[in-house]
Order: sequence, then structure tokens, then C-alpha cells
Amino acid sequence: MAAAFGLLTTGVLWPAPSAGASAASGDGDGVQIRRTQYGVPHIVARDFKSLGYGYGYAFAQDNLCDLADTVLTLRGERSRYFGGQGEPRDGGDGPGEDIPYNLASDTYYKAQRKTGTVRKLLAQPAPLGPGHELRDMVRGYAEGYNRYLRDTGVDKLPDARCKGKPWVRPVTAEDLWHLVYDLNAASGAAPYAAAIGAAEPSSAPAAAPKSASRSGPASNGWALGREALRAGAGNAMVLANPHLPWLGNSRFYQVQLTIPGTLDVTGGSLQGTPMVEIGHNSTLAWTHTASDAQHSSLYRLELTPDDPTSYVVDGRSERMTRTSVDVVVRGEDGGTKTVRRTVYGTRFGAVVNFGWTDRSAYALRDANESNLRSMNTWLAMATSRNLGELRAAQDSTQGIPWTYTLAADTSGETYFTDSSAVPHLTAAQLKSCTLPGGEEAPDALDGSRTDCAWGRDPDAVVPGIYGPARQPELSRGDFVANSNNGPQYTNPAEQITGIPPVYDVGPRLDLRARLGLRMIDERGKGTDGLGAPGFTPRNLTQSMSGDRVLSAETGLDDVLALCRNQPELVASDGKKVDVRAACAALARWDRRAHADSRGGALWISFYGRLLEERPAAWHKVPYDPEAPLTTPRGIKGESPQVQRALADTVQEFAAESVQVSAPTGALQKWAGVPLPGCDGSEGCFNVLEAGPDSGTGEPPRGAFGSSFLMAVTLTDDGPRASTLLTYGQSSNPSSPHYTDQTRLFSQGRWVRERYTEQEILGDPHLEVTHLSP
Repeated sequence: MAAAFGLLTTGVLWPAPSAGASAASGDGDGVQIRRTQYGVPHIVARDFKSLGYGYGYAFAQDNLCDLADTVLTLRGERSRYFGGQGEPRDGGDGPGEDIPYNLASDTYYKAQRKTGTVRKLLAQPAPLGPGHELRDMVRGYAEGYNRYLRDTGVDKLPDARCKGKPWVRPVTAEDLWHLVYDLNAASGAAPYAAAIGAAEPSSAPAAAPKSASRSGPASNGWALGREALRAGAGNAMVLANPHLPWLGNSRFYQVQLTIPGTLDVTGGSLQGTPMVEIGHNSTLAWTHTASDAQHSSLYRLELTPDDPTSYVVDGRSERMTRTSVDVVVRGEDGGTKTVRRTVYGTRFGAVVNFGWTDRSAYALRDANESNLRSMNTWLAMATSRNLGELRAAQDSTQGIPWTYTLAADTSGETYFTDSSAVPHLTAAQLKSCTLPGGEEAPDALDGSRTDCAWGRDPDAVVPGIYGPARQPELSRGDFVANSNNGPQYTNPAEQITGIPPVYDVGPRLDLRARLGLRMIDERGKGTDGLGAPGFTPRNLTQSMSGDRVLSAETGLDDVLALCRNQPELVASDGKKVDVRAACAALARWDRRAHADSRGGALWISFYGRLLEERPAAWHKVPYDPEAPLTTPRGIKGESPQVQRALADTVQEFAAESVQVSAPTGALQKWAGVPLPGCDGSEGCFNVLEAGPDSGTGEPPRGAFGSSFLMAVTLTDDGPRASTLLTYGQSSNPSSPHYTDQTRLFSQGRWVRERYTEQEILGDPHLEVTHLSP
């Protein structure tokens, strides 16, 4: 392919259009969108604004409906078009009894706009506000998205979900910055948007968790150093396996972003954001997993007598702030009305609808309340050449919102850190300030005392969070690994201790974390059936796609022994159930959660039911804090809990006409494609939760779990990677890229990444679009 502009400083060719190229209107001298197999865009531009322009245009081609829907939410306008009801999105909490969800959500986001939270952050220079490169990139992204929308026309959009809809409108750069801000709050205020928007004195409470921390985003991440690799396999490797919803604004989009001589990064980018969050450049690779640290704090407020909108701190009364907004709500008759709503604030954050009586209320403070600097961090990481520069990038900006970082570079070293925004709460504060809840009330900090407020570190970028010197970190030549467990067992050979307890709220390892460490250990010994010791690019992907199930590896033999002794078991309803066929299916099962592993569905359903038994007295070997990597394990076949769970599962399968030998993928599908994996609590490393018809219907049902997979090897000759975007590049059900990679995921197959110019231009599926901003 001939070069139109010649060879630039980094060796990037600007090719003339190939026979399969397409062209948007314009002279094509500004931006190139070069799509390789499976629709992956490789965007090349001369500056950041043009790069953003190409990215926004490419993303709109695949996912315009999703971004339009997200922006509608962030503008607080769902009620205007869909009525005040609606349902929680992306697993968020409901606002409370008899309170319309859309109305409560719109209240929160309109109040955020009115107070100018994002505008105030944008007014600050870097690092507190975005750097000028990112401001240019976001402006370009909005313009590129709008260009596609304008050229195509709302009435001619290819996605029926938003074709011709009045809520599909151009976006602004500020809309995108609101999106970034909301993603940063995903482990803090954002899941409680409706509960904040619904909070009123004497309002019916929403169901509140026992703490402000949420389970939600999850992941597996490995960084493997030279010592963990087989000789000749490379210098280092990184495995990325984030677990996120398959619908909504937590979807990844795979992209390569290139400005010759300035930037060349590839990987997964959360939709609507301008930068790669998980990925690699030529010498450095990184991934993230959801941090186990607290990223928000719930405070219980002591209210002033006779005034439920004032609270007492150190004996003195303070008035809550009030932000009143008007929300337009569509009625069933198609007409609209305007509703006045109020969001209440305190020094401890916004008031949340977790019960607001005449005596007490609750407020939630988010450690990312002033974080619009995350993109500064990811851009600095993308241009870092080694681990030292990555660490400096994170320390100087502190923009990583709620994840751990695991990284490696071509030196063969690995690095782990929790550089996320974590409230500055000491062990003494947690001990003296925590007010225990009850059946109806959550645990919370004492909001009547200033000594229970967040402290500050001199090296922290903003007040209220811990600075880099107090953050957990570890550098190793063999490996660092995390599966959403606390930092302590990042590498069991060198445990991380002595950190503030707010960083490690759940030190006990679950089955998924234990399995991940076991997989690394067995690969080091060569005892996992994947050949001689040490990681290679091939066995790294094989490990990820092996679909091992630790609960079966440590407990299935016990259940089979039960089967031999008792062919009939008593179910919860008192009926006797013949379990012989079920036991035969389990005996033949390969103990994997492959989509086609027959018997896998039965085990996963049985073990999931067993986990609901409280207390869990069915472990053969109970948890031992002195042996956290191997306990608890085994299943007591004589336990009534175990026998009842198996009988109930067999009974349920019969009632639903599901064969006991059904494969894993029979009960979880995406648009008809059988899916591998299971819940991490059931011992799956490859996490996947979906219904039997996820991804079909209108609206489609959700799924959660493995999303963007990346297995990259760093070598002296450059990176070599395999990737997989489990739900494909497009959320449009009519797109060829809606399930093309899902089918690969179902079969345990990966996509060879194309990163270098030679790899991209050599792709027989290459299509090039030229744009002129």
C-alpha cells in the first residue's frame, strides 16, 4: 500500500485508500480510521483534537445509541422522554418505596449541573483539571460524534433502538466530562444517584447496604515478570480480565490511538471516554481490578430538634444546603409537567435516602467528589516508557478513581499499587467513629463529631484522601496478581502489611482469588497440564480460557461420595428426590465451565444454592486464618444443607425441563450464543453471569462478567498480544460486530492483536475512512 504522506517520526505510515477503503466527506488529510478484523479502529491523527474527532466518529458508528442514552441520563432528562418511573441502570440501587426512579435520578443529575460541580473542576488547571491535550481531545470527540450524527441523520441511524428518537441530539464536551466524572464515582456516589435524588425528610427509605462500599465492578489481573516466564518467551506479560456489565456506560470499546511521535496506545476504553484505560504501548502494559478499599463513607447525622434539615456537629447546629431543580416529566397521555425537587447536602456529602427521620439522616461522601483528573493519569500512563514513569504519572495526578493497577515493562519487572482515591480515615477513627447499624439501618460513621471527618496527607493532590506515600504497592520479578481481594496477598511470598485498614476491608480470599493464585503457582511448577513450567503467550491465554471451577476441584469428589451412599435425598418441601441421574452427569463432567461442558450447569446451580445456606456449616475444612490460600475447602456430604441443596437443584431442573447433563452454556446465553464461566463465588476465574436469553428482546436483558480480555507479551522487539472483546465492538443488534467476538468467547478463542504498522496494513479485512475535522 502506497504511503500518501511518507514515513513519519515513529514509523507510522499514512496510507492512501485501499480498494476496500471508505471515505467520509472532506479531503481526508486530517484523520484516518483504519478498521481491522472484527471492526477494531486504529485511529491516526496529527494532534489531540483530530485524534478525538476520529475517535468520536468511530465510536458513533458502532454505539451512538448508547452514548446518546447515557448523555440523556447525565442531563437529567429521562423523565421528559420516558416518564418518571423507569428502573435502575447498571445495577444501581432504587430510590426507595413509591419513588419513581427516573424522577429521582434526574433530580440528582440536574442538581449536579446546577451546582456546577464539573464546570468548577474544568476551570482548574492540571492536574486538578484536565490538561490542554485532553480538553482538545474531548472537544474533538464531541465534534466527531456530532459529525457522524449530522451526516447520517437521526431518522437514518442503523440502530433501531434510537433511530428517529427525539432524545438523540448532539453532545457537548461538557456532556463528556460529566460522563467521565460519573464513571469516576462508580464506586461512590453514582450508584446511589436515585437514592440521593429521592432523599426527603420522613421519606420512605431505600434498602441500604451494611456499608457504603458496593460490590460491583470486579476483575482478574496478572502482571508476570521475567522470573515467571519460560525461557525465550519474552520479558514480561500482562493478563487483563475486567468484569463489568455488558450493557450501559461500563462497556469497553477496543481502540488504538496514535499521534506519530507523541502517542501510540492500544487497549480497552470505557465508552464515551477519550483515553485507553486498560492497554499497552510498545514497552509498557497495564491492567486494573476493582480495589477492595473504601472509596466513600456513609455518615449518620444527628438532626436538630424540630428541624430535620439541620444537623448537629460538635454540639452546634448546621443547616443543610439545598439545591432545587425543575424536572420535566412525561405523563401517560404524552403531555408533560414540571416537578420541583430538592437535593440536600452537608459537610459529609449529599443526604441519601437510607432513612430520614426527625432524629437522624445519612450522608454519603465520595472520595472522587473532586476527581476530573483521571484522564490526565491515563494519558500520562499511555506515554510512559517504563514502570518508573507510570508510577510517577499516578503519584503526580492521583486520578485513578477506584481500581488497583498491575503493570509490567520490558525490563521484566512487575508493579502493583492501589493509587485510587481512598478516604483518609485512620484505624483509630474507624474504631471510635463507626456506629453499628441494625436490621434496618446501615453501619455508618458518626457525623456529629468533626474528629470523624477525613484527614489529609501533605503529599495528597486534594484534601481528604491518602497520599502516595501511604498507598500499598509491591514490585516483583516474578508476579503480582489480584482478583478483587485486598492487597495483602498480591504475591503470597511477600505479603503487603502495615497499610491503613481502609485499604483492606476484606482480607479473606474468596474462591476466585484463591484459584488465580493457584493457577500461577501450578504454571510455575508445570503441574496444570499446560506443558513445561513457565508462562508463554499460548499458555497464558489457555490459562484464562481454561474455565476452571475451584469449588468443583475441591468439592466434587465429596458430592460424588454422597451420591454413592444416598441415591435419594430429601428436598426442602419434604419430598424424596432421585439424584442418580444427576450424580452420573456430575461424574462425567470435566469440572470446567466451558460453554459446552455437560453437567456444568447442574454444578453451578447446586453450588450457588449451597452458598445461600447460612450458616455455611457444610465445609469439610472450615476457614483457617493461618491457611488463607487453601481454606475453606471440601463439602460435607452428610450435611443436611448439602443434601437439601442438591435435591432442590435436581427438582428445579425437572420443573423447568432442563436436563441434569445440560452444558454450562445452556443456561446463560448472549443473543443465542452459549457463554462459558460462572460467578466468582462459585469458584470460576472466568466470571460470567447471564440469563438464558440475555442480549435478546427489547430491551435486552443484562449480563455481567468478562468483558475486555488482553494477554500481552512485552519483548525486546515490541509487544505481542491477543485480545477479545466478549460482546463485540457494537451494541447494535443488527451490526455484524454485535456477536462476532461473543462466538469466539464461547469457543475459548482469541483475536490476534494488530499493533504495528505492518500488522495493521497487512490485515486483509482493512477498511480506511478519511476524515477532515
